[in-house]
Amino acid sequence: MKGRWRADFFRNHHPITLELGCGKGEYTIGLAREYPERNFIGIDIKGARLWRGCKTAEEEHLHHVAFIRTRADHIERIFQPGEVSEIWITFPDPQPGKERKRLTSPLFLERYRRILSSRGLIHLKTDDRDLFAYTLEVLQKRKAEILLATEDLYHEYQEEPAARIQTYYESVWLEAGKKISYLRFRL
Repeated sequence: MKGRWRADFFRNHHPITLELGCGKGEYTIGLAREYPERNFIGIDIKGARLWRGCKTAEEEHLHHVAFIRTRADHIERIFQPGEVSEIWITFPDPQPGKERKRLTSPLFLERYRRILSSRGLIHLKTDDRDLFAYTLEVLQKRKAEILLATEDLYHEYQEEPAARIQTYYESVWLEAGKKISYLRFRL
């Protein structure tokens, strides 16, 4: 499907939003409900997780949603340069001690840059303070355009679109008093 997602799979010319590490697809589905004028693709390595998202998309007739079982480091095999308009990274494994595996490492950011359109956006939501700080540092070194950065999304930016959709675990963390950090940036 590389280079043909819009024409052959979605059969429209709407922009593509990609969610990496989508789990059960809660965020992908939430975005698709809110933005019917966009196409959404959730990626996760675990097929059992993806099943729930696929089932929900089918039940709700969300024809602008797809799920792919693969590793995030294979995205350049799936998308051609400039094919993706937006990337969401929601609550990724912070990979302590394994910088190269972090979804916001320079290695992954370079992959994203290659598949994103020229004004493509990347969003990061995380409950991990160290990952948030690490990502900010990496972005500053790359001289990325940081559009919004907050350590407490729900206290500082409740009206932000990123605050309208919550995963199950995100709501549990919020009830427990954990803060959710959010970054929106361009490479």
